[in-house]
Amino acid sequence: MADRYDPPKLPEESILELEDYLAMQRAVSEETRYRIVAELLRKGEMSAKELADSLDIPSNRLHYHLDKLVDVGVVGNRLETERGADGLYSYYVATSLGEAVMKHGIGELIRTEWDARERYA
Repeated sequence: MADRYDPPKLPEESILELEDYLAMQRAVSEETRYRIVAELLRKGEMSAKELADSLDIPSNRLHYHLDKLVDVGVVGNRLETERGADGLYSYYVATSLGEAVMKHGIGELIRTEWDARERYA
């Protein structure tokens, strides 16, 4: 009989609730948001314009998805404190929680498929 999965329990004094972790997973399960977090992990901190250009996403659509990712803590937002020639800039970066969700969530599923393909090829 196969071993049953025993999901990890949250620490008694966890700063996050289970719902917070599930919200992070749901946030990156949408394709555009997945692409945004993946790009931030690849390239590091980026402005919204850099992200929009890099991913070929219209600015209004990008901001909608960035807001969702920031709300759940997968992406961080840093506002430049000094005004530049074009005004204030916001910079986005994947948080450590965002990196963990990508690497140990979706990333792990994709790696599992590659392992299975190699094993049965």
